[in-house]
Formats: sequence, structure tokens, C-alpha cells
Amino acid sequence: MRPLDLPSPTPAFATDTGRWAAVQARDPSADAHFFYSVRTTGVFCRPSCAARPALRENVAFHADPAAARAAGFRPCKRCRPEDPPKAEREAAVIARACRHIEEAETPPSLNDLADAANLSPHHFHRLFRKVTGVTPKAYAAANRAARLRGELASGVSVTEALYGAGFNAPSRLYAAADGVLGMKPKAYRDGGAEAQIRFAVGASSLGAILVAATDKGVCAITLGDDADALVRDLQDRFPKAELIGADEAFEATVAAAVGLVERPSTGWSLPLDIRGTAFQQKVWQALRTIPAGETRSYGEVARAIDAPDAHRAVAKACSENAIAIAVPCHRVVRKDGALSGYRWGVERKAALLDREQAR
Repeated sequence: MRPLDLPSPTPAFATDTGRWAAVQARDPSADAHFFYSVRTTGVFCRPSCAARPALRENVAFHADPAAARAAGFRPCKRCRPEDPPKAEREAAVIARACRHIEEAETPPSLNDLADAANLSPHHFHRLFRKVTGVTPKAYAAANRAARLRGELASGVSVTEALYGAGFNAPSRLYAAADGVLGMKPKAYRDGGAEAQIRFAVGASSLGAILVAATDKGVCAITLGDDADALVRDLQDRFPKAELIGADEAFEATVAAAVGLVERPSTGWSLPLDIRGTAFQQKVWQALRTIPAGETRSYGEVARAIDAPDAHRAVAKACSENAIAIAVPCHRVVRKDGALSGYRWGVERKAALLDREQAR
């Protein structure tokens, strides 16, 4: 099994060589780490500044704007190095838009959101997707779904819940209910009543494994040291669902999951019942395209779903994945290649990667 305590790499911008490479690449991730000045122009800039490249012999590096000013340089009017970084300014604009969506009784239109941000609808739409990883419409739908789940969980009537969540007609709620809740609204309100979930617990070389499925496909593969704890977790998710112990036919599904633990490179071919927010769905689908034996960083996954600034949200989506191995979040690592947290323990993550790479 691979060692878990990997040596820390040299920080990317700790040397002048690394800083100069970032300036040449106009790397926005370097903006928070240093600034550079150009002797021939008398200005200092962010590493990501789009100004014409300077010659290396005319460039000096500074820890912060104050140091650059003390050396006699003035701020660049193009990249405005003393203002918050562009990514931070963009994130603040979109954060305000998200609060607007969350606080509105009904989803605001794209034009309304763009007007509030003082941007054109096209520019706002592109920026929103860049920062959040989803469109404003998808974000509004996910927010409304979360409000619906909260309303139903509080025990109010389905009618009260649908209007409280911003659905303006029952037909719209029932059209969205299957994808949002996985069952009828009343059943969700009642803790999964009327829903049937088959499950079984098996044993693998990585500990206990619980497999659960609805009539649409496998909805959970969880790993742990305590089989009873895995069952309690399933019960907590659906306290009133009808949990049905495995029959002979379902044992084949459990055997397939155990086989996947032992040989994760074989892949999963049985139907899955995966539900989550629009962003989570995009992340989980991207994970399923990572070939066995390979890894991706959180940033690489973010770029793969056209959300380059959403690496933290990608990490959160990975942590909320409830279908181990079949949705292979174990193939996502930190930028430096080190193993990060794993819902079922970093030791299991290391073991799964070792098995794939040794195939």
C-alpha cells in the first residue's frame, strides 16, 4: 500500500524561477502570492496581468504592493494590483447573485440577475457558470429543491411545502419530484414512507460493505469497520422507508460490489440510482470518466466540467458521494498528488488506487 505521509513539495512560487514562470504564463493562481515590477515602465503588476511581456532582466519580484511602492514603482492601471484579485471580485458578484436567488420567493429571471450585477445577460451567464460550475437556472432549481426538502422534512403539508419552496403549481412539483426527491413528495415528507429500499451487508478485504438499491438501481455502496453503523446510516437517511433484507437475487448485486472492491479496475455495469444537485451530478459523472489506474486533481475535475474555479466545490461533491468505487471519487487527489480525505477513510482510498495501478 502506498505511504500516506508524502513529502511536502516546494511551494510553486517560492523561487524567482517559479515566479517568472507564473508571470510568463499569466497564471491567476499566483496573484495572491507575489507581485512583479518592470524597471523600464516603472509600474508593478499582478502575475496574471495581460500587459506586454517584459524582459526578465527588467523584472523584480515583491511580496506585496507596499513593498513594490517602497521600491519606487506605481500600480499598473490595467491589472489594478492593489484591488482585490479579479477572481475574488467576480466571486463576490456571483455570491451576491446567489443570495438573491436564495432569498427570492420565485426564481428571478436571467435579465433581473444580470441587471443587479450591472452586467449583460450573456456576460453574467458565462461568469456565473465559471464561478459556480452550473447555470443560474440550474442553481435556482437546486436551491428550490433544497427548500422543498427542508419544507417537507418539517412536516408541513405537501401543498404548503410546494408553495413555500417556490413552485407555483402542483404539476410543476410532481414533474420535478422524482429527480429531486427520488420518491413522491408525501413519501419524502414521511421519511421515505412507501419507498422500498433493498439492502444487504457483506464483507470485503476493506471491511464491511453495505449495498442498497431502489427499483431504479443501486443508490448506496458504503464502506466501514462497523456493519451496524452502515445500516444505521441508511436508516437515518430514510427512517420510514421499507428496508427489505436481501433476497437471493440481490445477493448477486452485493457480490458484484464486493468484487469491485477487490478489483476496482473492472468497472461497474449495473444500473445506478444517483441523485444530487445539478453540480454534484456533473462532478459525479466526470468521476466516472476517469480511467482505472489514473487520478485527477480536484482542479482538473473542475476544468473538465467547465468550472475552473470550483475545485473546492468539487472536493465537497466528492465527499458527499454515497456510491463508493462505482462513482470513483477515490481517483481524485490533491494537486501535488497527495491523498486527501476520503469519506470511507484515506487508507481505503490508498488501497483502491494501489489495486488499480497494479492490475
